[in-house]
Amino acid sequence: MKNVLDRLEQRIIKRVNYLENDFAAIRAGRANPSVLDKVTIDYYGVPTQINQIAAVSVTEARTLTVQPWDASALKLIEKAILTSDVGINPQNDGKLIRLNFPPLTEDRRKEIAKDIGKMAEETKVSVRNVRRDAMDDLKALKKSNEITEDDQKIGEKKIQDITDKYIKNIEAMADKKQKEIMEI
Repeated sequence: MKNVLDRLEQRIIKRVNYLENDFAAIRAGRANPSVLDKVTIDYYGVPTQINQIAAVSVTEARTLTVQPWDASALKLIEKAILTSDVGINPQNDGKLIRLNFPPLTEDRRKEIAKDIGKMAEETKVSVRNVRRDAMDDLKALKKSNEITEDDQKIGEKKIQDITDKYIKNIEAMADKKQKEIMEI
């Protein structure tokens, strides 16, 4: 039964971490280096993340600078940012790239907050599916007489407790991100 609970928690943690990464990539009107995490360039035939070939830093509240260690990669980085879904035009001065984040409009803030809610709900559904799989695993153990009915009931309670803990965690993350987006 312990391995069922461990596997449940590992699978839920993966989903929560994925949501956390998605939330980090959502820009809130201020510069955040993680918006470039999903942007890759073809660097000598290898897909490479920008932060692995350049220094990405926040110089002002709404300005992000990308300074490649190899000057020949500057044009590649600029092109990758333009073709990505970051939604910001890079400004290339020959040595580094600046990304100026415009302030978000109220309508856009509300739209992003709604998207955050949808992402959180999808993750909660995913966590509940993992819970269902764990419950099925317990039933299979009971059916093959590896655990008793009492053990199954105790296991189901533990599974529900773990699920509830992570559902609350997901809701708290979503609330925090929505508040961050809605503040001016």
